[in-house]
Amino acid sequence: MGKPRSLPAAGKSKRPLPEDIALFRRAVADAVPLVTDKVHHEMPPPLAIPRQRQQERGAAALGDSLAPLETLPDGGDELSYLKPGLPRTVLRDLRRGRWVTRDQLDLHGLNRDEAREMLGQFLLASLTRGHRCLRIVHGKGLRSPGREPVLKQLVKNWLASRPEVLAYCQAQTAEGGSGAVVVLLKSFIEKR
Repeated sequence: MGKPRSLPAAGKSKRPLPEDIALFRRAVADAVPLVTDKVHHEMPPPLAIPRQRQQERGAAALGDSLAPLETLPDGGDELSYLKPGLPRTVLRDLRRGRWVTRDQLDLHGLNRDEAREMLGQFLLASLTRGHRCLRIVHGKGLRSPGREPVLKQLVKNWLASRPEVLAYCQAQTAEGGSGAVVVLLKSFIEKR
């Protein structure tokens, strides 16, 4: 077969040498292509979850089991909105993470006027850049008087009144849980 050669360094590609091409052709010379009219479709194997993400999920699950149930309001309803006329599958897909979160806005420490201004600018900038899925961190209100999440209710109302917002839902626990929302925007800016 010939002596083994060292492989090129990672990131460098070399064209195969003529003797490698000849060796390959000799190896497959008597191969016969399969002839079939059947097509077999399989689901792709599940994507591997990076270890760091597994650890974060595990830590989040442990934290949830030790903390009081604060992620869902009474009645089990989570913070969510779907623009009238859209199919429920849009909200379901958003909850399941179908869209990749492209940008994030953190409203911690802002008063209501500052938060509203920042939110409006953020949504407009995201639309301009073509970002459809966003995370907005409003906080859980742990440092607010009465430990009430003041910005949470305000953000909910502001987002529902924006024409570019198609849907939003509470973020997954590892991404902020009840202290954040994931927002889906229209795919383009409509010209007026």
